[in-house]
Amino acid sequence: MAETQTSVAFPAVDAAAELHPATAGKDLTVDPVSSDLAKSKESNKMEAEAAAAAAANSLKRTIVIAAVVVAGIGAVFAITKKLREK
Repeated sequence: MAETQTSVAFPAVDAAAELHPATAGKDLTVDPVSSDLAKSKESNKMEAEAAAAAAANSLKRTIVIAAVVVAGIGAVFAITKKLREK
């Protein structure tokens, strides 16, 4: 079986466009459903982080207030003890 040569050749390509598709053209379409899902995941994550930060700040504030109250009560007891000794 003899092969016949044909004049069919591959089409010419732009090597820069093939190697760097991001710079070749900006006609990329974005799937709106996937984009919305990604945005909602990101916003949920940010809300969770904000809630965790708010809880941590609330806990810190509570601990500081409790420490001040305990120190005040200790000072009152120390003063009353000194007054009883005199």
